[in-house]
Amino acid sequence: MVNVWSYEGRRCVVSGGGGAGMGAAAVRELVDLGAEVHVLDLKEPPVPVASYQSPDLRDPDATAAAMANIDGDLHALFNCAGLPGHPFPDLDTMLVNFAAARHLSELCAPRMPAGSAIVSIASTAGAAYLQNIAKWMPLVETAGFDGAKAWCEANPQAINSGYAPSKEALITWTLHAAHDFAQRGVRLNCISPGPTDSPMMSAFEDFAGAQLIDLFARGLGRRSTPEEQAYACIFLNSPAASYVNGENLVTDGGTMGGLTTGRITLDLET
Repeated sequence: MVNVWSYEGRRCVVSGGGGAGMGAAAVRELVDLGAEVHVLDLKEPPVPVASYQSPDLRDPDATAAAMANIDGDLHALFNCAGLPGHPFPDLDTMLVNFAAARHLSELCAPRMPAGSAIVSIASTAGAAYLQNIAKWMPLVETAGFDGAKAWCEANPQAINSGYAPSKEALITWTLHAAHDFAQRGVRLNCISPGPTDSPMMSAFEDFAGAQLIDLFARGLGRRSTPEEQAYACIFLNSPAASYVNGENLVTDGGTMGGLTTGRITLDLET
């Protein structure tokens, strides 16, 4: 009987798999699970992998060239690369967090046999996507990386602040595009972490302050670890999640659920 939790013999691409964040945690776990791992990141992966390349994800040709260097079938793509918004330009944040993730998914899908899967890391910062689906559909329906870039350049107010808009767009695209990917037998999902103690957190604290960030970690009373978010991604891309498609899995310790039902309230004055 096939072990649905196993990654033995599965070939995985992890974008953002270098350094010490969620992608790096996924790389460590995937290697331990027996996967053949290929990493795309500006930082080196935390453990030895099958291949490592450092393309600039804002350059679609560089990403395509990197993928051309990885031959054969692919069974899982992990879109873990991201920018935190400030201090990066809004356009760069949208390109890395949304356009590059979509571009890489579209590059990988034709090489993925039925039963393969793609997961992207969104954020609870994008929770307003439900109110903004009509706003993001014109971006979601653009063609290719260049189409997304042109839309973002033409709509600076829509992408103002960068991070939350990029995650709203990523979630909306995931829910919308999952049907198309499913026609190939490829599942498409995302997770929405709450505050996580990753290297990116220092940028969020500099911009918003640690006290405000921790208000959104009240579900379990603490921030998550990169490993806890990686486990959710690895589950979604495994055969164990074979009937999970087009989902935005909120991995915030229950904070959003508490806010939605009134069990948690935010005192933004403190």
